[in-house]
Amino acid sequence: MYEINASEVSAEFAECWKAAGLHIQNQAQGGLRSWLRAHLNPPFLEHLSFRLGNQLFFIQIIDVDGKLETPGNPNGLKMIAKACNGHACFMPMRKINGQWTVLESGWGLVDVETIKPIHPVDLISEEKIVMTDWELQDFAVQIVKDNLIAQGKELTSWHGNPNVNPSIWFVGDNSLEWVLVKAARWPERECEVPENINEIAKSFEQVSTKGHFAAVKVASANDPFDPMAKENGNFSELYRGEALTASYHGLTDL
Repeated sequence: MYEINASEVSAEFAECWKAAGLHIQNQAQGGLRSWLRAHLNPPFLEHLSFRLGNQLFFIQIIDVDGKLETPGNPNGLKMIAKACNGHACFMPMRKINGQWTVLESGWGLVDVETIKPIHPVDLISEEKIVMTDWELQDFAVQIVKDNLIAQGKELTSWHGNPNVNPSIWFVGDNSLEWVLVKAARWPERECEVPENINEIAKSFEQVSTKGHFAAVKVASANDPFDPMAKENGNFSELYRGEALTASYHGLTDL
């Protein structure tokens, strides 16, 4: 069991977080374009995360003086990094002359286990890495989230953990509403509503009685889309960093 902190952050942490993000952005030549987490909406497993080449990096900010209240915990950080086949990193920081400052040289990251410096560029390889279920779920959630935002909905929280329901909360017409997102990896063609959906809905009824199901089917953009792919294996894997195509037809009321 891992604690997932869902509270709002302080203005001081937001200031520190912004400084950390700008530091990471400045380290990437030409700017970092593949942020996975670059927002302060709960829940928190990591504070920042990004993809560089074929590698994923998950970061928790550490105030070395212990004065800053930070959401999340190392167990959650290690959990998401392991589930996504990525790197769990701390970013030690200190407030100096009124400014939050990264203490380590370079990218400012250290390995959670060894506390040795991590240099993301050095870890990139030509290896094709198949997307984990967490990465696939996070991609599916992004598809649904962006669609809701395009409809003018205000989102209050979202996450990409395929084992935790629901995936998204948003402000509906009369109250909060939730969305259970499921992703199908081609050549799978269907996303089934969980058999225990009534139990899931009942656990949230004190907060909201309106839930939705969102099915997102994902394939490689390079897939031949052979109708017999499931039987003959003629399909392309979903590789990290390569182009994907998604089929999504909106929410289904539960």
